[in-house]
Amino acid sequence: MAIVVNMPRLSDTMEEGTVASWLKKVGDKVEEGDILAEIETDKATMEFESFNEGTLLYIGVQEGETTKVDELLAIIGEEGEDISALLNGGDTPAEESKEAVAEPAKAETSEPVTEEKQETTTVNIPEGVVVVTMPRLSDTMEEGTVALWIKKVGDTVEEGDILAEIETDKATMEFESFQSGTLLYIGLQEGESAKVDELLAIIGPAGTDVSDVAKNFKSVASTEAEAPKVEAPKPVAAAPKAEEAPKVEAKKEAPKPKKPAKPGERILASPLAKKMAEERGINLAHITGTGENGRIVKFDIENFVPGSSAGAVGKYVPTGQEDYEDVPNSQMRKAIAKSLTKSKFSAPHYYLAVEFDMDNAIAFRKQFNSIPDTKISFNDMVVKACALALKEHPQVNSQWFDDKMRLNNHVHIGVAVAVPDGLVVPVVRFANEQSLPQIGAEVKELAGKARNKKLTPDEMSGSTFTVSNLGMFGIDYFTSIINQPNSAILSVGAIVQKPVVKEGQIVVGNTMKLTLACDHRTVDGATGAQFLQTLKGYIENPVTMLV
Repeated sequence: MAIVVNMPRLSDTMEEGTVASWLKKVGDKVEEGDILAEIETDKATMEFESFNEGTLLYIGVQEGETTKVDELLAIIGEEGEDISALLNGGDTPAEESKEAVAEPAKAETSEPVTEEKQETTTVNIPEGVVVVTMPRLSDTMEEGTVALWIKKVGDTVEEGDILAEIETDKATMEFESFQSGTLLYIGLQEGESAKVDELLAIIGPAGTDVSDVAKNFKSVASTEAEAPKVEAPKPVAAAPKAEEAPKVEAKKEAPKPKKPAKPGERILASPLAKKMAEERGINLAHITGTGENGRIVKFDIENFVPGSSAGAVGKYVPTGQEDYEDVPNSQMRKAIAKSLTKSKFSAPHYYLAVEFDMDNAIAFRKQFNSIPDTKISFNDMVVKACALALKEHPQVNSQWFDDKMRLNNHVHIGVAVAVPDGLVVPVVRFANEQSLPQIGAEVKELAGKARNKKLTPDEMSGSTFTVSNLGMFGIDYFTSIINQPNSAILSVGAIVQKPVVKEGQIVVGNTMKLTLACDHRTVDGATGAQFLQTLKGYIENPVTMLV
């Protein structure tokens, strides 16, 4: 009896899978434990083995195609067994076989075949040709941009070869081929973007004509019926109304002005004009009189504009032109905009600001770095201090869900790193268990990978708390947006020398300002304040971090 094999759920978050390659073909014998196909999930490409024995009678999802979990993938049974009933009916209908399509139609009705039904005809993919779609290279990726094609049309492709570099919402990653053949078609040029599962390339035997496949290929998302667009009727322009002539209020025509007096020449001005000019600090020599014989009157003082008279500095006349440049948003910039907007408007932020005495921290770092082959930064000390403080205040090391709050027992610190395209947050895992030099080495390595776009998705996920430091840029105070699903983020400013009071005396001290942004759903004000008090103890007395 034939057995229907459905798309398996190969990860806990998998909702659909893409067949990367079939290791068995129709007609091949299948033994229990044989690898049927390689399935691309939302996390990795995994081998899918058969739990049944028989002959592979039907393949429902071709290489490069995607289907939902539990949808028909293949049928295994006895050689020559009739499987038309499984293809034409049942709970898991699949693409009809060629024999089913060739069955004679029943009595035709008088109604003509609709155009909608004609459009459902699928495109026949030539034998050996594989359609490569835009892969989902991270759990939040919705579209990708081709940064660079490693292979060109006509190049020979071997399984495992790097086809292209794909820019995702988190990093630029290499995309390798799971098929062998010749690169016949490229659907996206360098710099162009497409949704996940849209056509990326076509691989097959050299010389195969794939123009029809490229022209008619549609992803699952693009085949959904679109609602008919109704174009709004264009408004009919109303007949222009006869405009009334503007009413002009009659004004007394001012006398013809006379040029300002020359140096040494007597200035004619009324007593009232002289008084007003003195009160307003106006030099009468700069005023053009409009009274009789060029006499300066009240009207001239009230309407005098400094710099408008002859001899004054001329009005600036711009010679440049307004100009701008449109820069397309990268996938990283789009992801930053989406995630930070969601965080800012979904999590109720509040901020707690403190200022720490850094004299002991400076002395501690100087002594620590005197050890040969050892170098730590103030940021490394802040990361370590945060990790230890979070173990004492798990409420700050938490995540919010609609029906629960998760208190994390592990401490993974995200460290914000600025890159040319925006911002990434690599994660230092189990930071509370690492020494200061170990934290320093890991942060340095992750920052280097971030700037070279070599971070993997695993290195950017799983943080429970985030540290953002702009002190090296001279910023002494700022606030940050919470990096969800974290409940808090610490903003670290620069160390500044300033007068401070110690034991009743004003002395020169070194201080650093820090700001804790908290999600009020999980962290109350008192909880955040207690966390900062613990953090203050570690940073102002860093030797306690070594105990």
